[in-house]
Amino acid sequence: MPRITMRQAISQALWEEMERDERVFIMGEEVGIWGGTYAVTKGFYDHFGEKRVRDTPIAEAAIVGAGIGAAMAGLRPISELMTVNFAFSAMDHIVNEAAKMHYMFGGQMRVPLVIRTVGGGGRQLGATHSQTPDAVFAHFPGLKVVAPGTPYDAKGLLKAAIRSDDPVFFIEHATMYQVRGEVPEEEYLVPIGESKIQRPGRDATIITYSKGLDWSLKAADQLAKEGIEVEVVDLRTLRPLDMEPVVASVQRTNRAVVVEEGWRSYGVGAEVAARIQEEAFDYLDAPVLRVAQKEVPLPYNRTLEQSALPQVADVVRAVKEVL
Repeated sequence: MPRITMRQAISQALWEEMERDERVFIMGEEVGIWGGTYAVTKGFYDHFGEKRVRDTPIAEAAIVGAGIGAAMAGLRPISELMTVNFAFSAMDHIVNEAAKMHYMFGGQMRVPLVIRTVGGGGRQLGATHSQTPDAVFAHFPGLKVVAPGTPYDAKGLLKAAIRSDDPVFFIEHATMYQVRGEVPEEEYLVPIGESKIQRPGRDATIITYSKGLDWSLKAADQLAKEGIEVEVVDLRTLRPLDMEPVVASVQRTNRAVVVEEGWRSYGVGAEVAARIQEEAFDYLDAPVLRVAQKEVPLPYNRTLEQSALPQVADVVRAVKEVL
């Protein structure tokens, strides 16, 4: 099975779906002639043409708003936002239109729109370009929120998102485009809304997603050298949130650590911890611990940035504490 990068996996998903369905098109800043800020759509403009690979002005509200209109008219647009931080400029379109149209019109209307965007810190882009506001978007019913942690899942989930009749907010991590993993050459989809055990274990459960998966698997490797075997559950999708594998794992290990890049307060970890308390309280032998970003705007300085972001050592420390 070929080992390819996250960038290649996402690019393959887009290319294959555009070849499969002529209703699929991409629009966003620099997606065309330039080939995308992260080179995901390089070569698309020459192959599919300017009607299906549309460069736009720097106007996130227009990118998302036009996508909603196109989706309601029968197309399957992919609106690319250069960074999730710019999604705030299109917030009304995302949460008051895309997420609510199907419900407000009694099921008569669909919005098959994918909003692709890039989140996370670690690239020294400063406080306003390095946020991880995943929980903000996952808060709104009607909007599916996907955040893959492997190339395999990125390709399969993006293909599923493009085929979905509901709006999907698809978050790619800024530091993971060069991450490699096995991706089949044959056609496959990964269902939206299903968590996955990425590493089996017996002593404690780590629940995570996106960049947190990398930290968690590395922590698991370190802990294994000390005879501690942790199970790592990858959420993959934040809405709908699949807690069944999480609860089953906690019932086996009796201990849980939630790892995320976002801020600890009001975050994904808070929601997962609350759900574990509601659904598996009697199985817990220790409090659920959360590993998250420090509660500060992310610094530009590299040393300060890394000190604010979660690290593998933080995950190792939390697992040992619950043990």
